[in-house]
Amino acid sequence: MLNMLRRPQVTPAMLAEGLSALGLDGTQHAIVHASLRAFGQVEGGAPALLGELMRRTATLSAPSFTYATLLRAPTSTIYAHFSRESRVSRDIGRLPQLLVERPDALRSFHPALSFVAVGQEARAVVEAQSLLSPYGPIGALYDLDAVALLLGVDHSSNTTLHYGEYLAGVPLLTRYVPLSGQVVPTAFPNCSADFENIAPHVQGHHVTVGRAQLSAYRVRDLVDGVQAFLARHPEGMLCTYPSCRCQEVRRMIRADGLTPRTQLGRATGTLEIAGD
Repeated sequence: MLNMLRRPQVTPAMLAEGLSALGLDGTQHAIVHASLRAFGQVEGGAPALLGELMRRTATLSAPSFTYATLLRAPTSTIYAHFSRESRVSRDIGRLPQLLVERPDALRSFHPALSFVAVGQEARAVVEAQSLLSPYGPIGALYDLDAVALLLGVDHSSNTTLHYGEYLAGVPLLTRYVPLSGQVVPTAFPNCSADFENIAPHVQGHHVTVGRAQLSAYRVRDLVDGVQAFLARHPEGMLCTYPSCRCQEVRRMIRADGLTPRTQLGRATGTLEIAGD
C-alpha cells in the first residue's frame, strides 16, 4: 500500500497527452507559466515537464525576472547586479530557471524583467525588449502568433496581460536598475493580483493533468482582449490592496485616462542580449 501511495501521480506520457490536447505539435511558439506543485507529484519533476514542452514547441520562452536588482529610487542601495547566469526569482517558478541554465537559451538584457527563450525564434523574442517597454518580448510573440501556456496557474501569473495593458495605455511607473555601471530608469507595471478579472473575456483551451488545469491561449487573443476590456473598464486590471502600487496607477488613470500605445513589432534591438 505504501508503494502505491508513493507512485507518481503524473507521468511524462500524461504530460505529453495533455500538451497534445492543447494543440501543441512542435510548430508553435510559446510563452509558459507553470506551477509544478499544482500537478501533484510529477515523475521526473520540472526537467520532465520542460522536456515535453520543448518537444512540442518550435520556440519556448518564459519570464526570468530577478527582482533583487530592482531599485525604488536612483539613490537606493544596490544589493545585486544582473548577469546572464543570475538566478530567477523564486516566485517566477522552477521552469524558467531550468531554461536559463540551458547553454542554448538566450536571455534578454533587462536587469529586473528579463525573458529567456530557446528555439527557432528565440533571438527575435529576447531582442524585442527595451527599458521603456520591458514587455516587448510579448509583442514579438504576438507577431509570431504564439500561444501563452498557463500550467497549473491562473491569469495572476500571466505575463502576457501586461503587454495588453501597455498597448491599452495603462500608465507605467518608473523604477531603477543597475546597468553597465550606471543606475538607469525603467518602466515598471502595476501588479497582477487581480488579472483573473479578464478570465470571462478571453477564450482558451483547457485540459486537466493530475490536479492541474492546463490552459492555452493565443497571445493575440489575450492582448486584444485586454485592450478591449480596459477600453470599457480602465481600472479593471488593478488590485484593491491599499498599499499596492496599483493605487498609484489608479490615481494616474483617474487624472489623465488611458493613452493607447502602438505595437512595437518583432525586434527593437535596443540593447545586446545578456551574455552575447
